[in-house]
Amino acid sequence: MIGPSGVVRVMMAAWPVYFRKGMDGLAALVRDAIGADPFSGTVYVFQSKPADRAKLLF
Repeated sequence: MIGPSGVVRVMMAAWPVYFRKGMDGLAALVRDAIGADPFSGTVYVFQSKPADRAKLLF
């Protein structure tokens, strides 16, 4: 696993995400809904609707 080094910004989605989305779908969600660059080094955290799973985009 490749992990971040140094100071990292972490952003957590305020709404649940459909978990069949792959990493490309989550990157598009970051780009379109948030208006941020998904490749900036920020860690984006998404949770499933029952809130029992999480996906991280780094």
